[in-house]
Amino acid sequence: MRRGRFTEDQIIGVLREHEAGVKTAELCRKHGISDATFYNWKAKYGGMTVSEAARLRALEDENRRLKKLLAESMLDVSALKDLLKKKLTRSGDRYAAVEKLMADHSFSKRRACRLIGVNRSAWQYEPLRGKDDAVRERMREIANERRRFGYRRLAILLKREGKGMNLKKVYRLYREERLTVRKRGGRKRALGTRAPMALPQEPNQRWSLDFVSDSLACGRRFRMLNVIDDYSRECLGCIVDTSLSGRRVVRELSAIAERRGLPCMVVSDNGTELTSHAVLAWCQDTGVEWHYIAPGKPQQNGFVESFNGRLRDECLNEHLFPSLAAARRIIEAWRTDYNTVRPHSSLGGMAPAEFTNSPRQGHMDTKAKLSAA
Repeated sequence: MRRGRFTEDQIIGVLREHEAGVKTAELCRKHGISDATFYNWKAKYGGMTVSEAARLRALEDENRRLKKLLAESMLDVSALKDLLKKKLTRSGDRYAAVEKLMADHSFSKRRACRLIGVNRSAWQYEPLRGKDDAVRERMREIANERRRFGYRRLAILLKREGKGMNLKKVYRLYREERLTVRKRGGRKRALGTRAPMALPQEPNQRWSLDFVSDSLACGRRFRMLNVIDDYSRECLGCIVDTSLSGRRVVRELSAIAERRGLPCMVVSDNGTELTSHAVLAWCQDTGVEWHYIAPGKPQQNGFVESFNGRLRDECLNEHLFPSLAAARRIIEAWRTDYNTVRPHSSLGGMAPAEFTNSPRQGHMDTKAKLSAA
């Protein structure tokens, strides 16, 4: 607002002269003002003292400031309504919203950043792009091949290819590429204290057995017998068929034993195929100890149960099997990949076959003994 030639004190002094008896024409000629200006002063400041005029000026300034703040807040609300179409969860979305406010509503950088809640220096920062493009591309390729792998296993696979980096950076690139795996719902677990399972000390000391069922594209059901070495976590066999009797179980175990040797113990549940006369006779002939877990306690056979979860999540749920032959081929290919390529978290990121032949095996033996103790 343009400041006038006369202050409030001077205006009130002119009005006091008029109240003392000086004529209007003489006052206007003396101070160089028009009659209209004099009567405007009289309408606004007539009867006031200097302190009252100063208070009026302060109230006018406060009223002007409040009107400006109200207008700005209403404009901010109107601008934010244009951004309510989606949530601004990612930093890139927030930066784009700042640019939109500046372009559509002529907001300043400071005001737009304050309204969105973005640090102005962060918005002005120009990141160096390009040096991680190869890693991003390879990460997307691996994630497309292994859709159920999280960023930790992707980091292990990238490290094997010579693209190792800090795990936090892998996670950042993983989030920026939107490769996050949606967790599938699991069943409720029983609560309470549990004694830890004694860990085997060497390969072929204990095997775990369990059945998994699935269906073909035509709806026909089939079953799988999974055999796991509890020490190396290696899948020794994944037998697929429409029916698996006790005799078939014994025949498959004998075939595996011819390649690897007999185990000291076999752990399984109390299924009818595993409590049959054929299984009992095989144990008596070979001298293998067979341990049955308590009914309704699958956690006592946790190694093969964990394998079953990985098998279903990464293979059975990802494929549609047109025939039994196709199911055998796909599941056997996944088993080979599981044993030789897929990193296992409990083995320090190594595959089961790599762990069996690794010099770190002695270190893991010591760790297993401490865990068992």
